[in-house]
Amino acid sequence: MPRLLGVLLEDAPRTALDLFSGTSRVGHALKREGVLVHANDHNAYAYALASCYVAADARRWRLAATRLIDELNALPGTAGWFTETYAMRSRYLKPENAARAEAIRARIAALALEPALEAVALTSLIEACDRVDSTVGLQMAYLKTWAPRASQPLRLRLPELLDGEGSASCLDAREAVERHEADVAYLDPPYNQHSYLGNYHVWETLARGDEPEVYGVACKRADVRERGSAFNRRATMEGAFADVLSRVRAKRIVVSFNDEGYLTLPRLRELLATRGEVREIAVEHPRYIGHKLGVYNLRGEKVGTPGPARNREHLFVVECGAAGSRRARERSRHRAAAG
Repeated sequence: MPRLLGVLLEDAPRTALDLFSGTSRVGHALKREGVLVHANDHNAYAYALASCYVAADARRWRLAATRLIDELNALPGTAGWFTETYAMRSRYLKPENAARAEAIRARIAALALEPALEAVALTSLIEACDRVDSTVGLQMAYLKTWAPRASQPLRLRLPELLDGEGSASCLDAREAVERHEADVAYLDPPYNQHSYLGNYHVWETLARGDEPEVYGVACKRADVRERGSAFNRRATMEGAFADVLSRVRAKRIVVSFNDEGYLTLPRLRELLATRGEVREIAVEHPRYIGHKLGVYNLRGEKVGTPGPARNREHLFVVECGAAGSRRARERSRHRAAAG
């Protein structure tokens, strides 16, 4: 995050667009630095997180949120569909924690809260469940034996709200990018077959407060299959990215991409060059924890060996034309002087 934040804050932007906001860590960090951020993601859980961490102004909502969380923490558990699905049919949460989460989610819905306050409450609930779940981070599967943290009682905490304005949306990336112009746009799109909706489907259910049809041992939402993204398919990833990239209205574009993506890095560089001068920063990372566990089939049998233990995250910075930024103009002058 420090490296990424340093890149995003070059040229001291006043406004930023986080187009694939996910958990809103980037938007939250930019807001802390005084940037006016708009965060967008098409998943409901990500929209709730962005509405809390980017859009909600702590000066207005901190006191009310503190009181609300105290009220919700005092609720006893009420077991129903959520507990049956995620603590009995699958084992993401212990039954007592699932029942608490279910009661809290029902109370949030019954209160008909203002959107910002509801987002804070949902974020607190999602994070509380995350602290006591029995996974290795992703909700693609749960552990065969309970994780130690799963036995801790579920308890809500006040999210780290920040003073200041911001905004959030729950739109397709192409629609969002056409609505919002910014000094800097940050793009961190899905890059291979792994769907964020599939990875965090329990969060999606908490955010929506629904009782969806589910499938498989992991009890994933049926709409994981139905709401597929063009970014998660090899045949359509390049076209989807090129389309969104062509519509970005920003002085600078920062793109985060992985060397395991469907779009090759040479082709990505070509596409980015259509928008302006491109520079690149590569950062090596260890792969996700599931890599260490190995490759298993649905019966829990080890069937393969994982790939390389490390991968590279690439940051691309695009200066969008001579009028786009001071840095682009300075580089043009340096090249002219050197020539």
